[in-house]
Amino acid sequence: MKFFRQTFESLRFAWQALRSNILRTTLSLLGVTVGIFAIVGVFTIVDSLEKNIRQSLAEIGTDVLYVQKWPWGFGGEYQWWKYFQWPETSYSDFKFLAERIEGAEATVVMDFKGGLTAKNGNNSMDALLQGVSYEYNKVSEVTVEKGRYFTPQEVDAGRSVAIIGAEIAENLFPSDPDPTGKSFKIKGLKYMIVGVQKKKGKSLFDIAGNPDTKVLLPYLTFAKSFQNRVENSVDIVVKGKPEDEGQVELEAEIIGLLRTKRGLKPTQTTNFSINRPEAATKAVSGVFGVITIAGWVIGSFSILVGGFGIANIMFVSVKERTNLIGIQKSLGAKNYFILFQFLFEAIFLSLIGGLVGIGLVYLLSFISLGSLDIILSPQNIILGLSVSSIIGVVAGIVPALGAARMDPVEAIRSK
Repeated sequence: MKFFRQTFESLRFAWQALRSNILRTTLSLLGVTVGIFAIVGVFTIVDSLEKNIRQSLAEIGTDVLYVQKWPWGFGGEYQWWKYFQWPETSYSDFKFLAERIEGAEATVVMDFKGGLTAKNGNNSMDALLQGVSYEYNKVSEVTVEKGRYFTPQEVDAGRSVAIIGAEIAENLFPSDPDPTGKSFKIKGLKYMIVGVQKKKGKSLFDIAGNPDTKVLLPYLTFAKSFQNRVENSVDIVVKGKPEDEGQVELEAEIIGLLRTKRGLKPTQTTNFSINRPEAATKAVSGVFGVITIAGWVIGSFSILVGGFGIANIMFVSVKERTNLIGIQKSLGAKNYFILFQFLFEAIFLSLIGGLVGIGLVYLLSFISLGSLDIILSPQNIILGLSVSSIIGVVAGIVPALGAARMDPVEAIRSK
């Protein structure tokens, strides 16, 4: 009990010392404030960006392979002149794979067309059209809030039905809370709404297009209406089975089947690409890793300056209170009692600086950055407070040890 009582007294002495020198306290914690603001701010922005990008990548599917003409480039030399000569991936490629592939949970064909206007009477809105096959909802998120998803019969027969985004529903049918069963037109062609997707909101990276402003059509309907033919350049998406970790077997099967269809000899190079969304995730993570390191470097310089500032203030504080230290020790104060006084004072200084820095990051989260939501996570708050505490201990330990080891007689005689 005596130890805890003396520890509490040390805390009280440290707090009183800080309160008695407000200006000095404020100036000494500025370096830590800037450093913690830099580190926590960078981590918070990186986390927010990464979350936004991962949500966008979920739109193009997870655990899937994209069979396309062009490979996705993430660094290194991009041999476009080589890929330019390759044939386009086509609807017949999709049918060939869909009928023969055994290691897939779903095989999907899709294509896009932008720059079109959806109309309903005097109401209109620009829309992105996407033609998809029936299993599209197995490879990408399609959250139908009102109505339903396509039926196999609608997709196979190429019927004029559509699933529309929430913003399109709001703009074309402003007074109708549920437009399912109603019709709208694109380029004079009428489509009946069978479903409305749940509103997603703006995203910084809409890799596959914003679902709120998208119109999903059965692929055959889309191809005949907007491509003039079914056999056109398309994206083929294949989702692997859960037991095929990394889709290694699935990729090998796709390569074998498509090489067979295209009549490639064993000595000939494969003339199509198999792209993985996780490659984009790794590329993005690499960029974020560099940004994070830059944040640590910038923040570390500020914290280093702040740490030296706190250490300097603590040496001054020890010098000013040398006589008081001698009196306390002559009255029986233990070394750890004196040590804790100055160590707690340094930690308080650093923690206050850290809290101010975290507070500035929190205020940053209220600033509008377009569609990017800045969210200060509990993990980043704990990181900021932990770094602040460590800096306080490191900056205060030497002055505190010096104070604790003073000879009481010499300390009392000092002026």
